[in-house]
Amino acid sequence: MARTAASAAAETTVPILDLRRLHGSGEERAAFLAGLRAAIRRFGAFYLSGHGVDPDLVAQGFALSRRFFALPDAEKLAIEMVHSPHFRGYTRPGWERTRGLADWREQVDIGSERPALPGGPDAPAWQRLEGPNQWPAALPELRPGILALQAALTEVTLRLLRAVSLAVGQREDALDPIVAERPTQLVKLIRYPGHDAVPEDSSQGVGPHKDSGLLTLVLQHERGGLQIETPAGWLDVPPRPGTVVVNAGELLELATDGYFRAAVHRVVTPPAGVERLSIAFFLGARLDARVPVLPLPPDLKAEARGPERDPLNPLFHDVGANALKGRLRSHPDVASRHHADLLAATA
Repeated sequence: MARTAASAAAETTVPILDLRRLHGSGEERAAFLAGLRAAIRRFGAFYLSGHGVDPDLVAQGFALSRRFFALPDAEKLAIEMVHSPHFRGYTRPGWERTRGLADWREQVDIGSERPALPGGPDAPAWQRLEGPNQWPAALPELRPGILALQAALTEVTLRLLRAVSLAVGQREDALDPIVAERPTQLVKLIRYPGHDAVPEDSSQGVGPHKDSGLLTLVLQHERGGLQIETPAGWLDVPPRPGTVVVNAGELLELATDGYFRAAVHRVVTPPAGVERLSIAFFLGARLDARVPVLPLPPDLKAEARGPERDPLNPLFHDVGANALKGRLRSHPDVASRHHADLLAATA
């Protein structure tokens, strides 16, 4: 039977799910959970509407982001990530790496606002990831504005994570123990310069990768460039007003024994003369946690393929080890300045 135009379009369009349906009638709730399971299973990603994040808070986040990136280089470099052993702060274009290749974007990483943990020769290496953020003296408004946005995005993502647990036949609190009290939170304010500002032989805004956490929310501002890898090739995920893009991460892949696969995605450089802004929020588990393998119902378990085996990107159930692995690899300047002992131990 020939496919209808609607079914063909569904295979080449990332679906939109309305979070309000989770709290609707029993039929609406069941349909939302079925759609959630299908979207992550098929694409590893989906658009989320009805999320309840104040649009004024989002607009303020982009306005602050634009003001930060417009600061003089000296002001931005004053909080360059290389000054932080906790991988917080500003990264100039071309200084982050994905699979060894330069990503042509500038960004500032803002994590959970917590004090550094006490170190020592017997302390686990992941403890180095926790610590204070760096904030630009020239833009004091950034701190309260972005931390307010981080709190709002955390609340939505935790609600969504509970829905994901229900979608695979678990109690809604199945993953609560690994996020309770101290989940890993990271906001990235990102600016992609136009193609005229990057090397001619590169179009890599950020290269193909999986996110290391549980779920990622991507807020896009007017211009596209995000793409999701599918069996048929790269699929554009353009901005849609009122929605955020949700990507499944590596920890969700581990928790479901590969029933869900983390979304492989990339961002292509915008055309010459224009720029692209986005805000990404990453929710991960507590750094001291170990990701459980959920006891999936028999019909889902039969479809679980196990986590992807990639020798260039091994996945660890120990959350801290998984997070630290990615940061050391992506930011070699920070790694060599602050964590040379860890590099030597893995050489």
